[in-house]
This record gives sequence, structure tokens and C-alpha cells, in this order.
Amino acid sequence: MKIVIAEKVSPATLAVFQQEPSWQVVTADKITNLQAELADADALVVRSAVQADAALLEHAPKLRVIGRAGVGVDNIDAEAATKRGIVVMNTPGANAVAVAELTLGLMVTMARQIPKATAALHNGKWEKKSLQGTELRNKTLGIVGLGRIGLEVARRARAFGMELIGYDPFVAPVIARENGVTLVDIDTIFKQSDYLTLHVGLTPQTEGLINQHSIAIMKKGVRIVNCARGELIVDEALVEGLKSGKVGGASLDVFRTEPLKESPYFGIDNVILTPHLGGSTDEAQEAIGIQLAQQVSAYLKDSVVQNAVNVPSLSREEYVEIAPYIDLANRLGIFLGHATPGNLESMEIAYSGRLATGKTDLIRNAVLAGVLNDADVNRINATAVATERGIRVQEDKKEFASGGAGSVLKLILHSAEGEASASATVLHGNAPRLLSLDGIDIEAPLTGTLLAIRNHDVPGVIGRIGTVLGEHGVNIANFALGRSVRSQRVPQGQALAVVQIEASPAKVADVVAALRKVDAIASVRAIELP
Repeated sequence: MKIVIAEKVSPATLAVFQQEPSWQVVTADKITNLQAELADADALVVRSAVQADAALLEHAPKLRVIGRAGVGVDNIDAEAATKRGIVVMNTPGANAVAVAELTLGLMVTMARQIPKATAALHNGKWEKKSLQGTELRNKTLGIVGLGRIGLEVARRARAFGMELIGYDPFVAPVIARENGVTLVDIDTIFKQSDYLTLHVGLTPQTEGLINQHSIAIMKKGVRIVNCARGELIVDEALVEGLKSGKVGGASLDVFRTEPLKESPYFGIDNVILTPHLGGSTDEAQEAIGIQLAQQVSAYLKDSVVQNAVNVPSLSREEYVEIAPYIDLANRLGIFLGHATPGNLESMEIAYSGRLATGKTDLIRNAVLAGVLNDADVNRINATAVATERGIRVQEDKKEFASGGAGSVLKLILHSAEGEASASATVLHGNAPRLLSLDGIDIEAPLTGTLLAIRNHDVPGVIGRIGTVLGEHGVNIANFALGRSVRSQRVPQGQALAVVQIEASPAKVADVVAALRKVDAIASVRAIELP
């Protein structure tokens, strides 16, 4: 593996990668031409300076993962990465404590007028009486966004004796209750908060959240803290509120354009400006680097996707549980791919049993990657590729599986001329098994070289198959049979056989040609599985 670290990181970050003695780690101080270094790189690690755009990715044909040491990924073209099957990871939460501590520090700073006090004393002025402040105790703190940082703020604000209200449509009420936060709607946040702090990402819904209308319904004298994204605030509206006294004070650590060279906030004495210091602590930078290195390493070694911004993420525990089914999904997709008569138009993926209760996005992507079976398609970009090709995907989940299996995955492929279907499960934790094909029960291993044979249900077919394989010196590892007269896919009087064989690709081709000459055999497909 080759890891290109394009910007400076801590020694502890390097140490994580260097635990793998066979890995080549190229650090920023050794890079003279980044494009050339990426030609054979498996991973790219950046902070905020390097622009990992589509043009740069053109020079990285082997790249599997881009790691961003931090939260914002504005410098990474996630769409271009997804199309190339590259995971984009960031490190949310690693700096949560640092940002939360800065948030509380800025609140205390506003409450006690610390900037004015220190400036006056530096000028030899003892202005104790004019600098009387207020306490945070018993004040209402409105927290917009109850992710990791928002919750860390809540825990610390409780120690100050503040009343906590919060808005986050994506947090479970039990989590809010456990942290002493009362969930309310966004207008209530605006109306009741003495202090208002923002901890949400930038989306079309959150951009300009603090604007003329929202400020108009706030308490007179409200104090606003923004350590999230500068775009959350309409600057002109906040400046007007600060100057009119409607907003008692603001503390801003982030801005629409950084570094801040010109600003309408300059010269306003009730606004505190800091140069994006939220995660700028020794401890946070160390934690961010270590976390990112561990995430990138886990993906390169075990395909565990954590904190990805362009594909669903799983914890290591979640991944361990569903990994066998991700593998099964890919095998089932390969097995059934190209089995439909005509061009594939849509597919259905059904999950039943325990499988249906967990995260299935990567399982879906693995199915798609298997069906498409293209070297340029993997479980990262499979959904995007399917969408580009006009293939519709429908998913269905049932908590209870039939037939006694703990979890069953079923795949149905549709074309204008017909359909093909199959179901499968994992036995003993690591054995992928086919359970049915086109509605006919037939248990077979989903490994190695398989022959899927449709034949007329007449005497002598099994023997003839065995004879043909024997004549070509091909060993049979497993022979599974199924029959049905009610299947919609298989005409009445036909049967199925799935034969696992041991043979070279050339010999497989000869065997398939010979079997197709047998009168009772309607069709033969050879499928090569890992």
C-alpha cells in the first residue's frame, strides 16, 4: 500500500501508518510533484490546503480513499471521487471537546466583557464599575444541532446551571433527555434563548439560518455564538442587530471567506472575532490525525468504512456483523448478473431476518457492483453508476425470515423480456449459500466455478452431465438439483442444476460448449466466483 500525506500531520499520525511495515508512506516534505506521487497511491491524506478536485484525481487511477484531517471537505470533489469509487472520509467529533470548550469560553467572555476589560487595563484604565457583567447561571441556552459538538456543549453548559433547549430533527429524544436538553422547534429556540449557539453543517436548509426574520423574533440582548460555518449567518442582518442593540453580542469563529481580510464586523465593539480556532488545540489536532490514520488503515486493510461523506459508514462492530453479507451480496449479484433475457431495467433487493434490522446500504451497493460486474464499478460508486445507466433499484425489508435461515437476501432482476431471481444466505458465519433460483429451491455453495444448467425434467440428464464433465477431465465439487412445475421463470417440465467444478477457464469453455449440445439441456451459464 502507498499512502501519500500531502500536508503536515503529527508524528502520532505517522506512527499509525508506520505500524504496517510493508506500507510506503510519503510525507509532505518529500513531495515534489503531487500528481506523480498519486500515480500509484492507494490513499491520500489532506487537511484544508490541497485541492483534491477532479483534475487531481485524474492522476490517481489506483486511489481508494481520501482522508480529510478535519471536518470540512470543501477542498475535496466528493462527486468526482464517488464516480471513481474513492471513499472520502473526514473526522467529525475528534475536535468536539475543543470546539465545545471554545464555545463556552466565548460565552463567558461575552458575559464578563473580558475583551473590554483587558484592553482598558492595558491602557492603564481601571474601569471596574462600567464593566459589570452577568452570569450564565439560570440563562437559557439554545443549541442548534445536537451532534457530537452540540452535546459536548450541553454537558458543559449544565455545569454552569444553564437551562438547555435544543433543535435537531435528526436526534433521538432519549439522547436529548439524557443530556438535559429539551427539544423544541427552531422558532422557539429563537424566541427563548438568552444565548444561542450553532453546531450544524452547511445545507440548503441551514444556510442563512440567522437572518433578519430570525433575529426579529429573538429576545432583545440575545448573544450568539457561531463555531460551525460562516454561511449559517446573513452577515448584514447580524451587523444590523448588533448595532441596534437587538443582539447584545456575538462571538464568531468562522466566516464565509477565510482568512478574514475585510469584514462588516470590524470596528463593532460588541462582537468577538477569532480566526477559526475551534479545533486548534494540541490535543484536538493529535486526536484528529490519529483518528483519520486509523480510519484510513481500517479501510485499506479490512474495507471498514467509517465517517465517510460519500458512502454509508459503519462502526467496526457493525461492519464485523454484516461483512459476510456484503460478500454474499456481491457473489449473488455476480451469480445472477446477465441472467435476464434482454437489457436490465430494474432490480429488487429484499432483506429478511436480522439483516433487515441493520444498515444495508453497503449490501445494496455490493449487489449492484456484482450485477454490473465491471472493473470500474465497486461498492462505493455502484449506486451512482446504476443511476447513470437508468437502472431502478427497489429495496424491501422484512424482519422475519422464512425457511429457518437467520437472514436471507433475495435479488430479482427485471428486463422488458422477463426476470431472473435468486435468494441466498450465510451459513456458519462464513459460508455463502444459494437457497433458490427463479423460485426453485436449490442449495449450492456460492464459491468457485459454477455451472447453472436448465434442463428438461427427463431421465438421464444428470448422468449425461456427469459424463460430459468426466470426458473433459473436470472434477465435480458439488452437484445441486431443483425442480418445479409452477415456476413462472422456468417452463413446465424443466429443472435446474448448479454444479461446482474444478477446471481452468479454457476447459470450462469447452465443457459449456459440449453441454449445450445435449438435447435435454436448455441453457448453460458458467459463473466464476471468488
